[in-house]
Parts: sequence; structure tokens; C-alpha cells
Amino acid sequence: MQFFRYVVTFLMTLLCLSARAQHFTVSGYVRDSTNGESLPGATVHVQGTSTGIQTNAYGFYSLTLSPGTYTIIFSFVGYESKPLELTLTGNTIRYVELLPRSYQAKEVVVTAQQQHANVKSTDMGRVEMSAQQVKKLPALMGETDILKALQLMPGVQAAGEGNAGFYVRGGGPDQNLILLDEAPVYNTGHLFGFFSVFNADAIKNTTLIKGGMPANYGGRLSSVVDVNMKEGNNKNFQGEGGIGLIASRLSLQGPLKKDKASFIVSARRTYIDLLTKPFVNNSSYKGTGYYFYDLNMKVNYILSDKDRLYLSGYFGRDVFSFSSDNRKFMVKIPWGNSTATLRWNHVFNSKLFANLSLIYNDYKFQFSALQNNFNLRLSSGISDGNAKLDFDYYANPRHHIKFGGNYIYHVFTPSTVSGGQDSTVFAPPENAYKKYAHEVGAYLMDDWEISPHLQLNAGVRFSGFMQIGPYTRYIRDAAGQKTDSVKYGRGRPVTHYGGFEPRLILRYSWNNDNAVKASFTRNYQFIHLVSNAGTTLPTDVWVPSTYRVRPQESWQYSAGYFRNFKNNTYEASAEVYYKEMYHQVEYREGYTPSLSDPELDFVFGRGQAYGLELFVNKKKGALTGWLGYTLAWTWRQFPMLNEGKRFPAKYDRRHDLVAVATYELNKRWTFSGVFIYGTGNTTTMPEQFYFMEGALVQGYGKINSYRMAPYNRLDLSAIYTPKPKRENRRFRGSWAFSIYNVYSRKNPYFIYFDQEGKAVDGSLKVKAKQVSLFPIIPAVTYNFQF
Repeated sequence: MQFFRYVVTFLMTLLCLSARAQHFTVSGYVRDSTNGESLPGATVHVQGTSTGIQTNAYGFYSLTLSPGTYTIIFSFVGYESKPLELTLTGNTIRYVELLPRSYQAKEVVVTAQQQHANVKSTDMGRVEMSAQQVKKLPALMGETDILKALQLMPGVQAAGEGNAGFYVRGGGPDQNLILLDEAPVYNTGHLFGFFSVFNADAIKNTTLIKGGMPANYGGRLSSVVDVNMKEGNNKNFQGEGGIGLIASRLSLQGPLKKDKASFIVSARRTYIDLLTKPFVNNSSYKGTGYYFYDLNMKVNYILSDKDRLYLSGYFGRDVFSFSSDNRKFMVKIPWGNSTATLRWNHVFNSKLFANLSLIYNDYKFQFSALQNNFNLRLSSGISDGNAKLDFDYYANPRHHIKFGGNYIYHVFTPSTVSGGQDSTVFAPPENAYKKYAHEVGAYLMDDWEISPHLQLNAGVRFSGFMQIGPYTRYIRDAAGQKTDSVKYGRGRPVTHYGGFEPRLILRYSWNNDNAVKASFTRNYQFIHLVSNAGTTLPTDVWVPSTYRVRPQESWQYSAGYFRNFKNNTYEASAEVYYKEMYHQVEYREGYTPSLSDPELDFVFGRGQAYGLELFVNKKKGALTGWLGYTLAWTWRQFPMLNEGKRFPAKYDRRHDLVAVATYELNKRWTFSGVFIYGTGNTTTMPEQFYFMEGALVQGYGKINSYRMAPYNRLDLSAIYTPKPKRENRRFRGSWAFSIYNVYSRKNPYFIYFDQEGKAVDGSLKVKAKQVSLFPIIPAVTYNFQF
């Protein structure tokens, strides 16, 4: 309550200051004139002055000015700018629609920003990508992947060949907050991580924040990936889709009530199982197969000038099955995510905008096996109920204030087992290690333009976490045996954590082309994904902070120089960062998976990461693209691992170079290429082999003391768009040709040791062998719109 008293006092002070002089406010929404989609991040600028503001995440703007006559320019990348002549004599509302440029396809940008935003904003480490841009890049097996595109930015590393997990500035995969219409997504991968769950046809834009995280985000240490779905065309019915080598997709959208309500439905499914079914059914593995599917849905309704409702959802599943007639053995493994988000936008007045969100998300993994008369079932997962309230207050053009809070109820389900044989049923009571928790957050942030040269984004967030019952805490002796227990009833507190997270970003620009920025942030993370494989897998289990597992904590400092060239044709930046991480979680040495409480096998330590990121982006012209380079160090130190000595993290990568280019030859042909080079990942390898009681034993060296061969790859693509026979024809198609790993580089996935010969005659040899996943893979996809 004290926090909110500070908020109210602060706002009342601003109101009193602004009331000293007479001012009026023009406010409203900025939208796309062709489909009614809101345009977040559009620029609203007073011509001939430095006064301006950007629309918020829902396209709302508010600009407070002295009485008078103004020309206000509304602009957004890829759209025609629109001037508005306005004589301001009182508060007024103006809804503005912008027309997409006819030559929009000739301009490919990495960030949907206004001019000079690279220099003038307080954003650090922020990347925005549209789905249209991502679709032009080469893709594995022709499947467009937003998360793969983000991994082409400096400071972001792939978890491995074909894996959807990624690492940002030395943080683990679980330290990335991934949101789909504000709903957290806990497992982002299809096909065991080779593709992400995000269907590009349903996505409007994606924002990555890897440094200088604003105070309205919390719960993770490293980054935010904020994915927003399309709202649906409220003017005309339309559809789009694609037919590829392994999957097809279809999206339909249109008005439920013209200019008032709209919908979008987007579906995708693989058909690997259908293509292989004739061959599998004629073998001893009849019934074996794999497929994934996902469904995105969204509806929105404009209730009035001040109120708007959104309801969106996602449902996706992977299903793997294996069957063997010879052994009468069958396995089925489904897993996937479900999310639902209900949002209400309300405009209290011309300066105060609010959004209330009610969010549900659920991730489940299931395993079932049948052999003869014995059956076994295993399941795990996490589900949340989330309420979130955010306010945007536009005190004046120099102060944009955000404040709000959220509450999450977590239910963590570890690996629970049931089964039976013949008439005997094994159905144990609810697993004693199932955990429940409350998580809360409240924040206040002010983006303050102190002068035309100096701007400050200052905020503070309070985060709290409480594990609650029902729960049984076991007291153990030095050997790990249970000696006593403490039971907690439903809703009773078990343990709690909390603290303040200050956030500060400072920008100084001496003209429109040059700026320096600096930031520091403190973050808490209360939930953890501890993986034994080093990459995110469906079998990994999310666990909460408990009386034994403390929340992760980090301090990150960053600074950078930002420069624009040739009238914003080129953007360049150089950023350095340093990050300290505390209470990091890993499995103990010698850990093997079991059904016991996983936190009994945790060990705790600290992490350190620092590096340099260089970035050059060409935004305009027939040839566009970017070049990114990262020089980085990532360390971990655990008292109970590696003899307490510091060791490089699995994703410590010294050098990372990415080059991306897109060339618009003409209206029919577009060519793209991606080249990636990275220092090899670290790994732990055996250094000696010896016999013990007739068995060959491996003696491992220090943790991650060996580095695999460097990773490099070249991908190419071409998009051919035939000229329609009639210009007004609604159905349009295009062909996307891509080649993944053009020179078929055998990049290391993992290394194992194989034995040849016999020990008894002295011919035994142990050889290291490398496993690589993907050779050269050509693909073709037909995309269509109507």
C-alpha cells in the first residue's frame, strides 16, 4: 500500500505543476487504413518543433500542448505520413488512419521505429521485427521462425543446431520472458525444439529487449520477447496461407461488424506422419509417427470511443508415438501449451489510458507406455492464473508515466506417475512434491525528456513471491534420510521472498545522428528451469523458489554509442555490458533423472557475463540487411561443482558473427542470404579410460574444459511473386525457395566415444565421433493470399 501512496503523491504533484498554465490535449488512436489494425510505436510529432510522442502498445496517443494552431504529423515505417491541421482550444479526440506505401515491399527494416529513434529514444538492446520481414529470410525446411530470426541479432545465441531455445547475454534459456499477447509461454519448441510455436501468419510484431529492461517487465533475468498477434481485419474478409514440405498453414480474418469488431483464426499442421504412414504401416513399427499442430485465435470489439475488448488464445500440441509389434510395446508422448488472454482497454480521459488483462496459461508433458499387460503414465507441467493492470499517464510531451501491477497464481506439477498390470492398479495419491505459489509485482516508470539533448527512463519495480501449502517439508539428516516433517495446510505460507528492482536508462544526444546511452537494471527470477541436457527439452520441469531454492538475482550494467548515417539509411551501435548473477541453479555432479523432488539434486552458485556487441543496419534501398558481431565471456562458479573453481558456461561463445542481406531485384524477385559464424560450444569430455573389475571406465576432465569445432553456415533464399493477370485480382501467390546449409557444413551437435576391438587381445581402441544434424536441405513453399 505504501508503494501505491507514493504513486498517487507523484501523480498529484505532476497534475498540480501542469495546472499552473493552461494546456489542452489531443488524443486518440492510430490505425492501418486498410484493415483497422492498431499501429503501436507510431510517431505523433508537432511540425517545426522537437515535441512528439509515440503510440503505446495499443496504438493510443496523447499530446498536451498550449492553445494555438498546429500541424501534427503522424508517421510509421512503411506507411505514408499524414499531416493534421489543428486549432487547439480545448481537449479533442482525433482518430488517424495511415495508408501503407505502395512501395512498402522495397523497404525492409529491422526495427519498426520512427526516424532517429536509434539515437533519440532511451531504448537499449531493443529489437523489433515484423512477421513480413521474417518471412523473407531463409528458413529450415521452409518453416518461417520468429525466434530463429531473433537469434541473428548480436548478443543472442542459439541453444544448438535447430533448437528453439536461446541465450541472451550469458543467461540461460529459462531466463527469457517469452510472452504471446501477454501470456507467458513456457515451452517454445515444436519437433523437440527444432521449430518455434509461433506461426508467423498470426503474428503482427515481435519485440526483443536484451538490455535496459523497463520496469513494467519482471520475473526473468536476461531478456523479454514480447509477441503480439494480429487483431483481425475489421474492414474486409481476407485469408493467407502456405503449403510447404513438412507443414501447411491457413489464416482467415475479417469483420464481425465492420469497423467495430473483427476476428482472426490461424492454424498450422505438419504432415510428416501422413507422408510416412504407408511405409510405416508395412513394417513392424505400425502406428509409429510424429506430428505437431497449433491454433491461434483472436477477436476484438470496439465498445465505444473509450473502451475496447480483446480475447485471444493459443493451443498447440506435439504428438510422438512409437509402436513395435514384435515386443508389443507402444509409447505415446504428447506435450504442448495453451494460453488465453482477455484484455480491456479503457480511456479514462485524454491523458490516462488503462489496460486490464486476465491471463491463463498451461504447459503439459505426458508420457504413456504399454508393454504386454503393463502400462505406465507420467505427466508434468506448470499452469498459471494471472491478473494484470497497467496505466499510461501522459502528463505532458516530456513525461510519459507507466505504472501498474500484476498477480500470478502458480501450480507446479513435477513428474507424477501412475500405472498398472492386469487387474492391479498403481494410482498413488497426489504427488507430495506438487507446489503452489503466489507471485506479485508493482511498478512505476517515467520516461522523462529533461531537455532536447538529455532523456531519462527511470523506474522501480517491487516483486514478491510466496510458496504456499498444501505442502510437506521433510527434514533430513546429513545422509539425506528423512527424520521429520512439517505439514502446511492449503494456502498457508511456506516461505516468501521479495525486493525492489531499480531500473535506470540515460540517453544523451548532441544532434539527430549521435547519442550515448547507459543503463543499469536489477532483476529477480522466482521460477527455474534446470536442464541436464544444456538445451530446452519437453521433459524439463519448471520449479519454484522454495525454503531451499532462493530466487535468482542479477545486476546488469550496459553502455553504448549510437550513430545514424545518410539520413537514417544506416544505423550503427556499439554496446558493452557486464552482468552479475546470483543463486544460479544447476544439477549436482553425477545427477541422474528420477521421480524424487528435483530440488534435492540442485546445487547453487553465481554467474558472470560481459561482452561487446557491434551492429550495423542498412534500412533503405534495394539492398538491406545488417551485420552483427559479439565478443563475449560467460562464467559460472559453484562451490560444489568443478572443485569450486570458475568454469565457462556451456553457452560461452567467444566470437559470434552474423551477416544478413535482402535484395529486391524487382517486383517479382527478392533474394536473401544469412551467414553465421560462432566459436564452438564448450563441453565436458573424458580425458582418460581405464578398466575397473573388467569394465571400461571414463575419467572426465574439468567442467566445460573442451571446446567443439567452430560453427558456420550459409543459408540462401529467393521469393518469386508472379505478376497477376489482373491488377484487381484478389488471389495472389508466391513461391519461396530456400537452401539451408548451402555448403553442407558438418557442424558438431555432440561428441560421443565408440569402442572398437577387444581388450583381451589388446586391440581395443576408443575413438571420439562427432554427430551432426543437418546437411544441405533445400525447400520450397507456396504462399498465397486472397
